Order: sequence, then structure tokens, then C-alpha cells
Amino acid sequence: MKTKIILSLLFCSILYPQALASTPQKAVEFFKQYQEFANTYDEKLLEMYSPDVKIIREVVKPTGETEDIVVPTKRFFKELKMGQKTAKLRRYKNTYRNITATETPEGIRITAERQPSKETYWLKMYQIVQNTDSGFKIKEEMMQTKVQSFLKHKDEGE
Repeated sequence: MKTKIILSLLFCSILYPQALASTPQKAVEFFKQYQEFANTYDEKLLEMYSPDVKIIREVVKPTGETEDIVVPTKRFFKELKMGQKTAKLRRYKNTYRNITATETPEGIRITAERQPSKETYWLKMYQIVQNTDSGFKIKEEMMQTKVQSFLKHKDEGE
């Protein structure tokens, strides 16, 4: 019986190597590429997002309370392009730790803690990625931030 199972797995791995691939592990590899593109200000970062990505910024207020702001997709892409230029000038980077990936009905949820440049605190973040014909794409992203100016834009539409 064991021999049949092993032979079946071996046969599957030859014909369908992606069937045995660790999808959460591949999502973590995707996230590592995301980090690299973000921290080197590579324009390929934009291609990692789905065109209809949902962007959430969870603003951590000085009181410790949080408020979710959904950033319109068009605005997000526009600000990301502009922000890369500013970040490069300032040498801004994020450090990530405690990266995990789990399968969910919506896709693979990658969670981590993020530390912005020159800060001592860590903030929560997650991405939900889906595997497409052109590889993984970020379908939803939530990042905590202490940048209060996001609150001014909470009622803006696309």
C-alpha cells in the first residue's frame, strides 16, 4: 500500500509538479519578491497588484484606537508611483518579520509585522494573494500606519 502511494506521488510530481508545490510557501517567496521590489523602488512592484486590488490602511491613532480607511484603487496606484520617487530620495525601507502564509477561501493570506525606516515600533499587515495565469497577484492589502493624514481622505471616492 505504501509503495502505491509513493509511486502515485512520484508520478504526480513528474506530470504535475505544481500539484505538490507548497502554495503557501510559494506565496511567501512572492512576498519576499514584493519586499525586494518595494525596498529597491522597482516599478515591477505595481505589477504585483491586481488591477482591482482592495487597499486598506488601518490608521493607529495616538490613543491606540484604529480606523480603517479604504484607499481608492486609482489613487493608490498614482500615490504608489509618486511615493516610490520620494522613498528613494529618503532611502525609506520597511523591514518585515513573523511572515506566515495560510490558505483561505479568498486566497492565500500572508501576514507579517512591518517596521518603517528609522522607527522602533512594529505594525501589523496582511496581503491576500491569488494565483493567476500570470502568477500571484495581491487582491487585498492591509497595512497599519501611524500617518494620520489618511483620516482626511476617508470619504473620498475614486
